[in-house]
Amino acid sequence: MLTQPHLKLLFVFAFLVGVSCQEPEEEVNINDQLTDWLDEKHEESLQKSPLRLTALGRKERYSDLDDMSLKALEEEAQWMQKSVDELKAKFSYEELDLQGKLSYDLWLYQNDMKQMQVKYTPMEYVFDQMTSIHTRLPNMLINFHKVDSLADMEAYLSRVEKIGRASDQLLDRAKAQAENDILPPRFALEIVQKQSEALISGQPFDESEEISAMYNDMVKKTEALLNKEAITEEKAEELKESSRQVLLKVFKPSYEKLIAWTEKEIPNSIEKPTGVSRHANGKEYYDYKLNASTTTELTADEIHKIGLEEVERIQEEMKLIKDKVGFEGDLQAFFKFVDEDQQFYFPNTDEGRQGYLDLARKYIDEITQKLPDYFGILPKAELQVKRVESFREQDGAPQHYMAGTPDGSRPGTYYVHLSDMTSMDKTTLEGVAYHEGNPGHHMQISIAQELKDIPKFRTQGGYNAYVEGWALYSEKLAKEMGQYENPYYDFGRLVNEIWRAIRLVVDTGLHSKGWTEEDAIAYFKANSSVSDNAIKAEVRRYMVIPGQATGYKIGMLKIGELRDRAERVLGEKFDIKAFHDLILGNGALPLNMLENQVNMWIESNKIKA
Repeated sequence: MLTQPHLKLLFVFAFLVGVSCQEPEEEVNINDQLTDWLDEKHEESLQKSPLRLTALGRKERYSDLDDMSLKALEEEAQWMQKSVDELKAKFSYEELDLQGKLSYDLWLYQNDMKQMQVKYTPMEYVFDQMTSIHTRLPNMLINFHKVDSLADMEAYLSRVEKIGRASDQLLDRAKAQAENDILPPRFALEIVQKQSEALISGQPFDESEEISAMYNDMVKKTEALLNKEAITEEKAEELKESSRQVLLKVFKPSYEKLIAWTEKEIPNSIEKPTGVSRHANGKEYYDYKLNASTTTELTADEIHKIGLEEVERIQEEMKLIKDKVGFEGDLQAFFKFVDEDQQFYFPNTDEGRQGYLDLARKYIDEITQKLPDYFGILPKAELQVKRVESFREQDGAPQHYMAGTPDGSRPGTYYVHLSDMTSMDKTTLEGVAYHEGNPGHHMQISIAQELKDIPKFRTQGGYNAYVEGWALYSEKLAKEMGQYENPYYDFGRLVNEIWRAIRLVVDTGLHSKGWTEEDAIAYFKANSSVSDNAIKAEVRRYMVIPGQATGYKIGMLKIGELRDRAERVLGEKFDIKAFHDLILGNGALPLNMLENQVNMWIESNKIKA
């Protein structure tokens, strides 16, 4: 890992006859000054977002929620531009060392992305079934808002009280979009409605025996305070009643407003839409999304072509495994066999769900033991594997990772949707465990958060093509590390890879070539053994988050290209551990900046050799 010089103090003493010692003079180190300045700006930015602070395990502004208005986003962009103007005025780029220049370039890049985000925010769907705040906020309160004291619980109550304001701000933005004929597809609104109804079902919202997720969490955290004698029984009952009242008087009405809006707009939404190209300025918007997601200048047509070529290449590898296991029939027949044969599925029962989680943990534990042979830098943070909360669980929806805190007080979490086990085959399980866990997301993100010698904003970077490209590279790396002993699971690895190649074809097909949901599903099904429900959930994900799914394969291809280049140039001098430490040791980077780092590393090693 490239390191930044520590601040030095230079003391000059003049021991001359009759002359007293001079005062020590402090050496000016512009790189350290830049780091300090960037850390100050990063902290200013963090203080604008109570939820980001909470995600990092911090308790400042613990009773607040973010301002969700468009005006707040515009003000953030103005602040970011002002910081860039200040950066250019205060620091000479030519005087910085390599790490200083990289930090400088990244701050400018983040500003460029922020200004583009503001420009296109009116086209971003406010509510969808995947990432919207209506499910993310309850999830954050349940999983991230830690309650260690009475003050923490009162802050929790305050946050629920503020949900009404936040929800109104988001609804105002969604209504403004609808007036401009920008609505998500009908299925998205229907799922948002279903998710919202689930959040206000059970006690205290109705008389059923079930207890709602939010109320259950608030009661459990109150009782935990009581059990450790942080509050009295009288106070505990008061907090439970306050929880009940704020859920009934604020939380429920907020979600009822959202439900009413979805009911109103569902008839106005398109039942069988194409992608965002159907909207005014949709092509320009999609070009921006591709640029942001891949951190490249690749066009939709170029990405589509890459996807078609990768699908064809990976299918040739699949045929080799098909022949290896002795399957008689073509690849389509093998897809059908792997997709339908019950030996490749856990039972659709609680025991089957537990079996899936246990097997994922087993593979992660196995590969974690092998990491020191391939990496010098290792993560300190722990990793847990959990089922997605019931209020946001969807049949066949993609598994995902949520980062832990930099200080390790909250572990990283690999989340799995297990409501429909017929969508969760065993063959792809192993690869997904490496993607979401080690050496994938958990390892990369945890290492970034734990880095000490770079500005703090770089430890929290999240460039899509880098982050997802690394995770997909990790699936293939696991084979190199001796995993996938079962050939069907190695086939599942290729299913995961072709899945990401298909994304290049389908995402661009939907958003730039006029494909419908049915067109996308048909192509997906013809070229993979992914289950029907998983395919449907995937395609619907692409439709509401345009461009994001293209980052995986583009990032993986770039990391693989850089490794091939390093191995070819350095030959026997190539060190896989040093290469991986270089990729992970600078935090997340746009792909062009990552390539520059690798090229400099290659040249440096050539000189040493």
